[in-house]
Amino acid sequence: MAKAGVIRAGIGGWTFEPWRGVFYPDGLKQADELAYASRHLTTIEINSTYYSSQKPETFAKWKAATPEGFIFSVKASRFCTNRKILAQSGESIGKFLNQGIVELGDRLGPILWQFMPTKTFEPADFEAFLDLLPRTQGGLKLRHVVEVRNASFLDVAFIAMCRHRNVAICVSENDRYPMIPDVTADFVYARLLDGSDDIETGYPADGLDLWARRFGQYAQGRCPDDLTPVDRTAPAEQPVDVFSYFIHEGKVRAPAAAMALISRVNR
Repeated sequence: MAKAGVIRAGIGGWTFEPWRGVFYPDGLKQADELAYASRHLTTIEINSTYYSSQKPETFAKWKAATPEGFIFSVKASRFCTNRKILAQSGESIGKFLNQGIVELGDRLGPILWQFMPTKTFEPADFEAFLDLLPRTQGGLKLRHVVEVRNASFLDVAFIAMCRHRNVAICVSENDRYPMIPDVTADFVYARLLDGSDDIETGYPADGLDLWARRFGQYAQGRCPDDLTPVDRTAPAEQPVDVFSYFIHEGKVRAPAAAMALISRVNR
């Protein structure tokens, strides 16, 4: 069997009232929800950082609540990406990175830079933005992923500029956004947005089987054979870690979906 990276699955955030009594046991204190979630899932995407900054001691508290091996991804501030000229994002990027995320230490995973669906691909400006993203912060290696949601990014030039900088392109499962399945970094990041609360596991069994198989191929460093990459001249395959999140639609059942996926990839 080919060598493969680690496949992680999780959810967006951990504070959501409808999870109480469904994912979280009755009577569990709200203060203990992160500790519980991090012992049943292998990663969580922190979303609150998209809307406002946090204190260093908050990140340190989150780290302390989680077990070794658990990984957070962090959604970057909207003030970095929701702007007309991305090349002018330097100050906002600095503020975001300096708010204390390094307190997560070895729990710090990818940083997600999400763009609005109206943001189109302007090569020079987007390349300038990518060059503003540092590779380290406070001695920690930084891993960056961009989530673009406009069809203009279905461009080999976009794939090339991300691959050259080891920046991942988010694999977004949503009919409203383009799916760009290319492997452009030493990790893969996927956001699965088409779940359903009407299904106990969030996704039907065949849907979970499909994503488990795809992530198995991604973990070997190759685009899944049922998806068509934008750039078909991919570099040599090498093991990569996979970060996957059940998010948005079917949110009540998202933890169940993540746990079902974890059980499949662990077989």
